[in-house]
Amino acid sequence: MKYTITIEETVAKDFEIEADSADEAYKTAEQEYKDGEFVLDPGDCQFRQIAITKPSNEATEWREF
Repeated sequence: MKYTITIEETVAKDFEIEADSADEAYKTAEQEYKDGEFVLDPGDCQFRQIAITKPSNEATEWREF
């Protein structure tokens, strides 16, 4: 039997930004992320979970690992 495995990861990393307001900080951070200046490394993984879809399309519960 073949199974489809789905893995989901949450990565987090802190970056410092100088801005005059929170709105400006959000905009700057989003642009720097899109430009590749803010990069989250795979080693920064904070959470991961896995689920399996059986051949009959019955999905298992998400399981943290």
